[in-house]
Amino acid sequence: MRDRTGESIAGRGPGVLTEPDAALAQGIDRRRLLKFAGATLALLVSPVGHAAPASLLAVRVWPSSEYTRITLEGSTTLRYSHMLVPDPDRLVVDLEGIHLDSVLQSLPSKVMESDPYIRLIRAGQNRPGVVRVVVELKAPVNPQVFTLAPVGNYGHRLVLDLHSTEEHDPLLALIMKDSPMDAAAGDAGQDNAQASVSDNGNPPAERSTARRADPNVNRLFTVVLDPGHGGEDPGAIGAAGSYEKNVTLSIARRLKRKIDAEPNMRAVLTRDGDYFVPLQQRVTRARRVRADLFVSIHADAFVKPEANGSSVYVLSERGASSTAARWLAQKENDADLVGGVNLARQDGHIARTLLDLSQTATINDSLKLGRAMLGEIGGINRLHKQDVEQAGFAVLKAPDIPSVLVETAFISNPQEERRLNDEAYQEKMANALLRGIRRYFETNPPAGTTRVAQLG
Repeated sequence: MRDRTGESIAGRGPGVLTEPDAALAQGIDRRRLLKFAGATLALLVSPVGHAAPASLLAVRVWPSSEYTRITLEGSTTLRYSHMLVPDPDRLVVDLEGIHLDSVLQSLPSKVMESDPYIRLIRAGQNRPGVVRVVVELKAPVNPQVFTLAPVGNYGHRLVLDLHSTEEHDPLLALIMKDSPMDAAAGDAGQDNAQASVSDNGNPPAERSTARRADPNVNRLFTVVLDPGHGGEDPGAIGAAGSYEKNVTLSIARRLKRKIDAEPNMRAVLTRDGDYFVPLQQRVTRARRVRADLFVSIHADAFVKPEANGSSVYVLSERGASSTAARWLAQKENDADLVGGVNLARQDGHIARTLLDLSQTATINDSLKLGRAMLGEIGGINRLHKQDVEQAGFAVLKAPDIPSVLVETAFISNPQEERRLNDEAYQEKMANALLRGIRRYFETNPPAGTTRVAQLG
């Protein structure tokens, strides 16, 4: 057999190439080499072959007496390591694949002097491709550091939660009075006592005698007020830029002052600043202070700006009472995703509380409270729904506390957004909620599990 050159190939050994074969093979290898080199170059310059370095989109600091949160938001997942350094106390965070830019350099300006945990924050290029963030602390902290996947308008977030090494106890806010009688008398009773001292010139030692003239009270009703959202979670945003989290906190503070002025009531806020509290913790705090009632305050929103009116919701174990109630419950329950919850620390407590046999009785009491409130709210604003609605709100799942969620108005409605920002309307809403609470207690007095000293 002969090849195309006419040379016999019968005796050619394996692997032996004639001169034309070698030239042909060399040409093929050269073409392959060029293709490989071209492909490699394309991978190096393409987003697929060479990932662009992560960039920071924003940095935020949310201080509060309970904990301070630092949020670093990136274009991609942020790679990091962290450590606590003593003498002086510092939290050191190394960000990998990050360049020092104007966003990071703005960190020092985010810290307030009143921040209870942070003295200052500084950032610098520690080594090529690594930026070091140093948080100088005012006191030792127990940090929680975790990442959050993109949700809503947020990208990839790295969260640094700085908690005190001493556990926060919400009961302290309830018992900081001089005596159980002071707590039962409320702020109004204290003011009356001080006025009596001023008018009559009584010395401090005789103040207890003046207090005994206050109304006879032997039961302190505890109402936990829950301003919806907060911190990273703004809640619904109105067309004019109003944040639900700010409106709810303002109304809750007004209502707290009014409740505290009652001779037999005391209010506790689940948050008293612009910071995020997970839904589970809101319920847990209410149970820790042995609350008689739980009132979660919100401002509604809908895709159509025409929607308007106020509503009251309670928990349902059997499904939502309407499609709108189901949609709202899902939106409110997503607050943990937006606000940022460290899932590694969740223990499933809320899911277990649904097994409590007292839940059904609690829901019935919640409906009574909701109807009392709805009747009062109807006097200051149109009702979106004439009846109390029901749905699976996570924040209403305390098994032993009558709980309601009040949608004060639609912040997505331009007219109602203006009303929600009006101090006069906020006062009217707080007064209506107080009247509803009074009506409920008048017909459904709670059991005497938290009695205080008898006055008189």
